[in-house]
Amino acid sequence: MNLSVRLLLCALCGLISANAAYASQPEELENLRKRIAAMQREIDKTSESKLEAADALRESERGISNSNRRLAELVEQLHATDKKLNGLQAQAQQLSNNLETQQTQLGRLLYQQYLGGRQEYLKLLLSNQNPNQASRDLQYYEYIARNRATWLATLRANLAALNAVSTTTREQRAELKSLRAEQAAQKKTLEKEQRARQQMLGKISQQLRLQRREINRLQRDENRLAQLVDKLTRMLAQPKSNSLFRNDNLPDNRFDGSPFDQLKGKLTLPVKGEVTNQFGVPRPDSTVLWKGLFLRTSAGQAVKAVAAGRVVFADWLRGFGNLLIIDHGRGYMSLYGNNETLYKQVGDVLRGGDTVAAVGNSGGNEDSGLYFELRHESKPLDPMKWLAAK
Repeated sequence: MNLSVRLLLCALCGLISANAAYASQPEELENLRKRIAAMQREIDKTSESKLEAADALRESERGISNSNRRLAELVEQLHATDKKLNGLQAQAQQLSNNLETQQTQLGRLLYQQYLGGRQEYLKLLLSNQNPNQASRDLQYYEYIARNRATWLATLRANLAALNAVSTTTREQRAELKSLRAEQAAQKKTLEKEQRARQQMLGKISQQLRLQRREINRLQRDENRLAQLVDKLTRMLAQPKSNSLFRNDNLPDNRFDGSPFDQLKGKLTLPVKGEVTNQFGVPRPDSTVLWKGLFLRTSAGQAVKAVAAGRVVFADWLRGFGNLLIIDHGRGYMSLYGNNETLYKQVGDVLRGGDTVAAVGNSGGNEDSGLYFELRHESKPLDPMKWLAAK
């Protein structure tokens, strides 16, 4: 509350104290009501600031969660890449060992080939050996030649495989280096998000402390003014009963299956209790008109569906507390507000007389009871015109 508002309140209280003879004048009462409304708006603004701070904190924590998840994914990739790299290195070592052995054997073969050349074939042809033996020897040498060719082909394949493994190893090393760089970047992002979160927490904590102190001051001032208004109201007129009539009946399912527009003059109110207002008249201390009925009754009492339908809303709403809305088809809806508990959820199909909630005073109501509306194409209807005659 700023200084001007506090000075105005002090001046107003002083004026009322000094001029008690004029306290009952309507303009004084209206002035007090305006002050109360202004204070309530300040409280609402403070509540909205809390929500904004909570939203900012949510975004910070969401960023930290995303960074942690990405970091975990990178760690798994690093482990997989390390494992694959180790396998490639073992494979390369085995190929290198095989190649070494094959190169040694090739050297020996070339040396022997150099020393012997193809003289064995000439010796066999020019010698006086048995022709059959010579033929067998020539066939034997042919086998040896083919075997050497196969062995040389295997050697070339191993060389190609070793080159391929070496290339893959280099690529995996490059990928591993890239992953590690990305991991380092993710760590920096995480640390930045964590610092931002700590700063946000500190800011919110300080803001909440200031807001709580301010709200407490506003509530104390509002209570004092509300007491003054109450005293002035009692001075203006004698207290009157605000109960228009009492409802002692509850809905049932006898009209299930009938279109809702045919139920006018047949409905029963959702709870037993006293109806305390008339549809279309101004609410107390406000220029806002009543768009439904308030049934004052004890907390915890069962709230019944006035007719069959489907739940289309079941949540908390400012001014209405825990609110449940039933769609009855053809644009007709019934609304049940200020409940303590909502027993049904969106999508539930109901019969007339089903228990949908329990009476309470949620949404800031002083009195325990149920706020009830009927609407058609979003336009409020007078529930009294839809009730069955007593």
